[in-house]
Amino acid sequence: MEESNLDRGVIFVLRILMGWTFLYAGAWQIWDNFDTAGFLNHVITFHDFFSMFAQPAVLPATDFLVKWGHLLIGLSLISGLFVRVSGPFGILLMITYYFAHMKFPYIEENVNFLVDYHLVYAAVIVYLISHRAGHIWGLDGLDERMRLFDEHPVLRPLVG
Repeated sequence: MEESNLDRGVIFVLRILMGWTFLYAGAWQIWDNFDTAGFLNHVITFHDFFSMFAQPAVLPATDFLVKWGHLLIGLSLISGLFVRVSGPFGILLMITYYFAHMKFPYIEENVNFLVDYHLVYAAVIVYLISHRAGHIWGLDGLDERMRLFDEHPVLRPLVG
C-alpha cells in the first residue's frame, strides 16, 4: 500500500517523538546516575518478579541495561537506524513499565483505568515497525541499499 506524504510525515513525526522520549529518559538517567532499585523495590504488581532485578548482584546490570537501553532505543528511533531491532526492546520496556505501575484495574493512579501512556507508546512503536519507519527519512532506507546487505542477506532483516 502506497503511503501519502501526510502518512510519511506522521510516521516521521511519531518516530522522532518516540525517539526523543527514550533518548531524554536515557540521557537523564545516565547524567543523574539514576538507581533502578528504588523503582523496582516499590512495584506493587509482580513485586517478587521485579525485585529479582534489584538484588545487589544483579542491580549493576539492570542499571546499565535500563539507562543505556533507553539511550540506544532513542538514538535508533531518531536516526531511523535499526528501528526493526530497537522497536521490540522499546515495546518490552513499555509493557514492563505498564505492569510495574499497575494497581489492578488502575494503572499508576485512579485516573488510568486499564490503559495508560505506556500501552499507547508500545502501540505507537508497533505502528512504526509495521510501517518501516526507518525507511522514511531515516538511515534504514540508506543502509538497505549498501553492498554489505546484498553480500550478506542474513543481515537484511535488520533494516528491511
